[in-house]
Amino acid sequence: MKTAIIVNLSKQQAVACAGKIALLMLSRNAQVCMLSECSQHYKGVEISYCDSIDRLFETCDVAVTVGGDGTIIHAAKYAARYGTPLIGVNVGRLGFAADIEVDTISELTRIIDGEYSLEERILLDVEVVKGGVSTHYLSVNDAVIARGQLSRIIDLHVALNGEEIAKYRADGLLFSTPTGSTAYSLSAGGPIVAPQLDCILMTPVCPHSLFSRSVLFEGNSVLSVSVKIPGDCCCVLTVDGEKNVGIQADDTVIIKKSDLKLRLLSINKRNFYRKLNEKLKEREI
Repeated sequence: MKTAIIVNLSKQQAVACAGKIALLMLSRNAQVCMLSECSQHYKGVEISYCDSIDRLFETCDVAVTVGGDGTIIHAAKYAARYGTPLIGVNVGRLGFAADIEVDTISELTRIIDGEYSLEERILLDVEVVKGGVSTHYLSVNDAVIARGQLSRIIDLHVALNGEEIAKYRADGLLFSTPTGSTAYSLSAGGPIVAPQLDCILMTPVCPHSLFSRSVLFEGNSVLSVSVKIPGDCCCVLTVDGEKNVGIQADDTVIIKKSDLKLRLLSINKRNFYRKLNEKLKEREI
């Protein structure tokens, strides 16, 4: 088995933890591969290195991320493209998407023994149409259309399968996967959705109304958004907190379920709601 380890190099604890995981997997005769940028941290360890993350996921059997949810989200897009099962080790504060904590990394050897389950999660295909030219972005958690810094409130027009269904005056509009329902969507007042469901969640951000609530759409829905922006203001689409795209009044943003799916490995099959409660209690500290 060839195991890719993706590590957040900005966290010293993650760097140290990834080294222990590499030695652990090597002790069970698994091959270990990392990105070339990691090589200076693991001299003397029999690790293979790849110059690109695409090559890393293309050639491995499973992938392990070591960091927080941001590390998982970044790696998940490549894992989905290449159909690579992914598991996260939490070195961050919350780690909603992670299955393993730092003190239980020894359980990763169960992957080699086939003692795991696979769970598929839907992803979003976020399309931006500018002047008839389309650009697509893959989203694991969410896509947010929001007013820019210091801008005034904006008007958003939403269509479902080509038919306009709603208008919002708000700071923005958030579209989330079930996986992302525990991220920004939760902070914006959206509901918690079981990650296995096939649906798209839409939540207004600071709506100028007492009656604007989140809406849950079935998975095969195609949602499109156009924005009315005051002349001295700007609007930004943010995908998973990683990618920012300027949105103009003539642009259209289309959100639908992606053809790709994320395959998450699970060693400790735990009740989602119990795990969520534990994580939320940690946040209160």
